[in-house]
Amino acid sequence: MEIQQLTFYERVGGEPTFRALVHRFYQGVAEDPILRPMYPEEDLGPAEDRLALFLMQYWGGPRTYSETRGHPRLRMRHVPFTVDRAAHDAWLAHMRDAVDSVGLEPELEKQLWDYLVFAARSMVNTPD
Repeated sequence: MEIQQLTFYERVGGEPTFRALVHRFYQGVAEDPILRPMYPEEDLGPAEDRLALFLMQYWGGPRTYSETRGHPRLRMRHVPFTVDRAAHDAWLAHMRDAVDSVGLEPELEKQLWDYLVFAARSMVNTPD
């Protein structure tokens, strides 16, 4: 008998968890003087949806992000924006609050946080 392993996506609670995480994150972004100007559209909803879909796909959920937007190409998609250390730090501060708000088991929280720190570091495209 084959034992099927749950994906990270399934282990953290699936779509509702990722939607809650990203919603909390964008609540912080909406008031952030460094990050908010990077979103020229008034409504942050589309950006919120894109990040939620990306994270769900990355962690083993539905492939909706790639089906609708193609390959993630995260660095390329962030080239138009000045992502310096201040933006990196602001992004991680809001994401830390969001991660804390969803109450994951410590092992899962660490796995998610390690990825988010790596991702934030890899988006920096402007030296201080």
